Amino acid sequence: MNSLFINHKAPSEISISCFGEVLWDCFASDKRLGGAPLNVCLRLNSLGINAQMLSAVGNDTLGNELLDIIKARDMNTDFIAINSDKKTSTVEVTIDDNGSASYEIVADTAWDNIALTPALIEQVKSSDIFVFGSLVARSPVSLNTLKQLIDMAQFKVFDVNLRKPHYQLATLIQFMEVADFIKLNDDELYEIAHAMGSKFNSLEQNIEFIAEKTNSPYICVTKGSHGALLKINDKNYYNSGFLINVVDTVGAGDAFLGSLIYQLCNTTNAQYAVNFACAVGAMVASNHGATPQLSLADIEQFINPV
Repeated sequence: MNSLFINHKAPSEISISCFGEVLWDCFASDKRLGGAPLNVCLRLNSLGINAQMLSAVGNDTLGNELLDIIKARDMNTDFIAINSDKKTSTVEVTIDDNGSASYEIVADTAWDNIALTPALIEQVKSSDIFVFGSLVARSPVSLNTLKQLIDMAQFKVFDVNLRKPHYQLATLIQFMEVADFIKLNDDELYEIAHAMGSKFNSLEQNIEFIAEKTNSPYICVTKGSHGALLKINDKNYYNSGFLINVVDTVGAGDAFLGSLIYQLCNTTNAQYAVNFACAVGAMVASNHGATPQLSLADIEQFINPV
């Protein structure tokens, strides 16, 4: 079958590798699975695509519990290493009155030290798509592994997640220049574009600026409750968002990206792809945590409640 990303493969035959952080989001009352690439990976698997998580946890109780929950979601953990020298990552999450989240991320954890192995190399070489984010680049070990895996990847999706002070502009630009697909939110777009020298003030102009600077054929910018804009070559596709009661926004952008990748592997209808992804992002924001389980029927009913 044909799709916007990959031709002549059914979604169930597509292989995706997601590289980066796996962690526990710690809220005031409980803790939940987290990490942008893990959230993307879990969403892809829930939609029927074979996505593998490439990361590391500590040899500790939190690491064992994290792996057990991933397995319970019917996802493979073969490429999540167990590091005896570093702890499983935790992030303190604070939710404001509007449901927006802020994060305090512990440094030098297991996923900061993902070693390059022959197994990771073969997995990325055999994957149709390689998804990676910006946070994992904060440490030298994982950054070095990421750079080498990028060189082997067939199609590269860069998920920008700016968490101060855990990023450097030069590294972001380097990744954007090699990516086939770039996903950002609107605040990240403006910050990076202006840092790169953009004088523009509109969303569309800054997307064009980034596209010209990076030569990326696919760029997607999320706009919170106002939906998203997907740019494919010279054409833009818009969705204006869905009306929901926001519980928390943790992982909503990751659910959006996983759902968008799924649809871009499944259809040539870019407008439907961005509509579907915005719907899933909204549904996640109306739930607690980053990875509520949503069926295709649930999503279709949300988009078209007839």
